[in-house]
Amino acid sequence: MRTLFLFLDGIGLGADNPDTNPFARADMPTLRALLGGQNLTASAAPFEGERATLLSLDASLGVDGPPQSATGQAVLLTGINIPKELGYHYGPKPNPPVATYLNGHTLFSRVTRAGKSAALLNAYPARYFDGIDSGKRLYSSIPLAVTNAGLSLFTKDDFYAGRALSADFTGEGWRGFLGFQDAPVLPAEEAGRKTAELAQRYDFAFFEYWASDYAGHKQNMDWAVRQLETFDSVLRGLLAAWDDAQGIILLTSDHGNMEDLATRRHTDAPVPCLVFGAPSARREFCRNLSDLTGIAPAIQRMVL
Repeated sequence: MRTLFLFLDGIGLGADNPDTNPFARADMPTLRALLGGQNLTASAAPFEGERATLLSLDASLGVDGPPQSATGQAVLLTGINIPKELGYHYGPKPNPPVATYLNGHTLFSRVTRAGKSAALLNAYPARYFDGIDSGKRLYSSIPLAVTNAGLSLFTKDDFYAGRALSADFTGEGWRGFLGFQDAPVLPAEEAGRKTAELAQRYDFAFFEYWASDYAGHKQNMDWAVRQLETFDSVLRGLLAAWDDAQGIILLTSDHGNMEDLATRRHTDAPVPCLVFGAPSARREFCRNLSDLTGIAPAIQRMVL
């Protein structure tokens, strides 16, 4: 069964407080309808509806201190409690001990070894690859896992040809942030349909959205609300084009951050595990899920 993993960096399940939590302030009619009229906040979990299941997952994993991106993402991709084994959370980029877990032990490696197809749907501009090649930039956990599995990262050419996605779904960032004025831009709902189209080409597809964590560090409520409202439209298009009989969609995160704009730091809030698909597939996926270590085994049950 196909699995699309929507990774939204730095989103926890926070309080129902619109003063500090953009999830309690943003207008997200698609997601609210899926959650029975609730916002994506701590009080909504657990929930099971006609097409969506929401669980609350522990991201701290028994280790003191706020969870961090490198170890949190590595846990999601391996199912191993890496912070517990190392004795600390680490991020944002993997250090050598974390990187060791990302070579041969990840979902990307396991899926490809089993003869199944996998891809990271994000496209990267040439300057990203130049930074990696020069040593001025380090891979974060997710692209490191992809390249270690022998898979290629998508490029600007892939994005322009419609084979990959912009990190903001729509492509606006390639124009406004990266300066490519001829970059293709899609309305949010159409970007969701495009995401479904691309994901259904693979047994396991992954999409990384990092701007949520950035908005949390900047404590930028207006930007956070705009992100969420755009994502809600993306989700509407994605679910309209997704065939539940063929697979599931997972949305989760590595740690809390954007759900509490009273602080610019990561939080120890639980993170959402939001699953879309047929009821039987959702029940199988969510079986015994309680923390980040359960995500990789659940995906393996689906894909392998």
